[in-house]
Amino acid sequence: MNRLNRSLAKVSKLPKFLQNWARDYAIGKTVKFVGTAGIHFEKMTCDEVVITLANRTKVQNHIGQIHAAATTLLAETATGMIVGMNIPDDKLPLMKNLSVKFIKRSVGQQKATAKLSEEQINFIKNTEKGDLSVPISVTDSTGEEVVVAEMIWAWVLKK
Repeated sequence: MNRLNRSLAKVSKLPKFLQNWARDYAIGKTVKFVGTAGIHFEKMTCDEVVITLANRTKVQNHIGQIHAAATTLLAETATGMIVGMNIPDDKLPLMKNLSVKFIKRSVGQQKATAKLSEEQINFIKNTEKGDLSVPISVTDSTGEEVVVAEMIWAWVLKK
């Protein structure tokens, strides 16, 4: 169990009605841009992370939909968190490369879902230094995919 898992375990000991708020607050305090945007963490497990971003004024573009940069933040955060759920404490995760292609105008809130297979999880845990393309899906409130994204995360030993 790594540092992120230990922190989330503490949140799960709180009363049920406080857990979502406490998880969002704790992660938003640590990763300030995530807190500023108002990303909500719906599910955080070692094999799946699901997060959402409401279409609020502070994250909108000039036509009233979620800004491209906020959509990219959503995809980057979901993939980074799933790597973070699995990376040993002696390693440092780093974004190596990201590519985002916008394929549909979004409607309403957006949801990002990052998933890892057991093989990918073992690779992260057992490889001293490496990188991995983390599967990501970003949909809007209609359930339609709004981007095709590739997020490549790397990790190195901490110094």
